[in-house]
Amino acid sequence: MSRWLSTRTLWWHCNLGMRGLTNNYLSCCVNTLLQTLSATWELAELLEKWDTAGVEEATRNVPLQLKRVLVAMRDDRGRTDPHHDFLRCLDRNRFRLYVQHDADEVFLSILNFIQQQINDQAMALQIQDLYKISVETILQCLECKSIQKRTSYLLSLPLHIKEDHNTLEGCITSFFQHQELRGIDCCFCAQCETKTPSKQGVKLVSLPRILCILLKRFRNTRGFTRKLDCAVAFPENFDFSEIVTEAFCADFAQNDCRYTLYAVVVHCGCTAGGHYTAYVRNRVDRRWYYADDSRVQLASWEEVRATYGGGSRGTAYMLMYRRDSNEEGRQPELSG
Repeated sequence: MSRWLSTRTLWWHCNLGMRGLTNNYLSCCVNTLLQTLSATWELAELLEKWDTAGVEEATRNVPLQLKRVLVAMRDDRGRTDPHHDFLRCLDRNRFRLYVQHDADEVFLSILNFIQQQINDQAMALQIQDLYKISVETILQCLECKSIQKRTSYLLSLPLHIKEDHNTLEGCITSFFQHQELRGIDCCFCAQCETKTPSKQGVKLVSLPRILCILLKRFRNTRGFTRKLDCAVAFPENFDFSEIVTEAFCADFAQNDCRYTLYAVVVHCGCTAGGHYTAYVRNRVDRRWYYADDSRVQLASWEEVRATYGGGSRGTAYMLMYRRDSNEEGRQPELSG
């Protein structure tokens, strides 16, 4: 029997609330992200609490259409293309259909649209806080030794990868290593009143509930963009505090920095053209599933591991981790 199952069969037999999404207007990128957002139950629950009675121009409102599509994806009695209005909404916001997009750009655009278009500021901040990585950038002038500090935030953690075998832990460590800025990279020092060589570092102020990690596989060299298919090994769970012990600010207050993987955005192909799919871990039965547009397939951890790269198959591009908490409980047996 084929392992490919219709989403109707998945829902009716398992009550998993998973369904495939047809590929409309080159929508595999959006389809894949919707699968990961659907698996981010914290986001769906916040949107369900949002009172949309006063929302104007509903067909142009991205958070409203996202709320509706996430509900529809859990309802097997709905139509076969519950994301159609969401796609049209993105298009009305000048995020054009019939164009291939980068998954990280679409993801950040959706979060930005939520901040701009939701009419409940407190709700908007709660959604932002789900993904908000607060960091402190430290810049030290190597001439006068003066230090400048600036606090900012990221909604995804962009990790540089080397053109050979990588590990997620190694990439995270590299992100927080100090680097010297010389030559054309020199920064302006207010005390020296000129550009000087500097040393720059980043420290963590706080970590989010949902940690989105971008593996920077696309590299531009002299105007030519290419994709790196080299391997990046990532674990099902890890403790951030054990990887970068020196990367935390003095007032970092979180006790638990343990994370569990629940979604992987996969890119197949090259820079000129490609296809997106996703592996998601289901909240109900805690098993892995593979979503390729309208098809949903039961998967194993070994199949997820195959997206490390180093071959001709699809490679992991974005990783979604959830911070462990008491209410979710520990998951001693993760591989499915």
